[in-house]
Order: sequence, then structure tokens, then C-alpha cells
Amino acid sequence: MSTTKPDPAELDFSGVVWEKSPFSGGNDNCVEFGVIGEFVAIRDSKRPEQTALVYTRDEIRAMLSGAKAGAFDHLV
Repeated sequence: MSTTKPDPAELDFSGVVWEKSPFSGGNDNCVEFGVIGEFVAIRDSKRPEQTALVYTRDEIRAMLSGAKAGAFDHLV
């Protein structure tokens, strides 16, 4: 798996299926995740026209592991 991330401004996100947490309350108060090739993109659900951020699967795995372990609980 490649670790060199592409420039998000050069990617075509039109085919990405975006997902958001069922805990967002349905009011666009959440971020959305989508798979683009071997990467995961994240965008603001309130501003879907803005360029998404792109992360490797390893970066997403580390973030999710930290969230599950409570590492970011102080942010909410």
C-alpha cells in the first residue's frame, strides 16, 4: 500500500460514497468519510463543496484506535 498521499485538489471526488456517523443527529453536524482509491477522505458535512482532506488507512486506523480508547474525549 502506498504511503504517498495525493494532492486532494487534484482528485475527482464525484464517485465517492460519503458516510457520516449515525450519532450526528441528522442535522449535518458531523464530518463525512469516504473511500477514494486506497485512501480515506474526510469532509465537513456542512460544506461538501470544499476540498476534502485525504488520509492513509494507517492514519485513519490510528485515529479510530485513539478515539475508541478515549484519547480525544477531552475535545467534547
